[in-house]
Amino acid sequence: MPPVELLGPFDVPGLAPRLVRVLRPPRASARPAPIVVLFDAQNLFDDGPSFAGGWHLHTFTERLATSRRPAPIVIGIDHGGVDRIHELCPYPGQRTRGHLDRLLDWLTGSLLPGLSGPLDLRAPIRQRIIGGSSLGGLAALYAHHRHPDLFGGVLGLSPSLWAGGQRLTEWIMRVPRPPASRIYLDMGRNEGAGMLEATARMVQLLAAKGYSRLALRYREDPRGFHRERDWRRRAPSALRFLLNERSG
Repeated sequence: MPPVELLGPFDVPGLAPRLVRVLRPPRASARPAPIVVLFDAQNLFDDGPSFAGGWHLHTFTERLATSRRPAPIVIGIDHGGVDRIHELCPYPGQRTRGHLDRLLDWLTGSLLPGLSGPLDLRAPIRQRIIGGSSLGGLAALYAHHRHPDLFGGVLGLSPSLWAGGQRLTEWIMRVPRPPASRIYLDMGRNEGAGMLEATARMVQLLAAKGYSRLALRYREDPRGFHRERDWRRRAPSALRFLLNERSG
């Protein structure tokens, strides 16, 4: 079993109580560790809590420590089961009630401040990543632009941009680019109809907004499907890009 701490359940106003899974760096450092906050924590580590297998991120952080690169603190937020689609979408629609702001208000206003002391969450903004896959990738892209003072990077694996619709695209293009902003997006070529096109279009819009190749990375996975197995395979290289202090 990976050395993951299970915290909670925490009360989340307007949503179900929530468990949080924390993975600390395997080796102490004189500098504050980078912070990676991820949605759908049941899928991040071992296979047990996930119906489709975990990402085994503990093996990635162990390899970073072995290579003497700074390993991050990983803070995973469990999803709310049947309410997942409601709490990871920013706007109401035909299939969702759009309660993402409730989750983010708790995450930024209660959870992270409460963990700041015990976990030493003093990493600079460029080393504060928020991410997820599918709806979690959508939620991360939204969270970065809603809280640019807290999150300086986005990990978006196969983001379900359909759930935000044109409203999300228009809002991201309208708000200022966050001062610290590094974005990773990807998509498998074997995913649902329109998902590849939607993500590629978002990347084009971000590039038009001034993102360089050092600040924005997009990957099309020729053998990728919409599944945990492929996200487990792609997550390490995505995090290396986001945590690279020399890029961006």
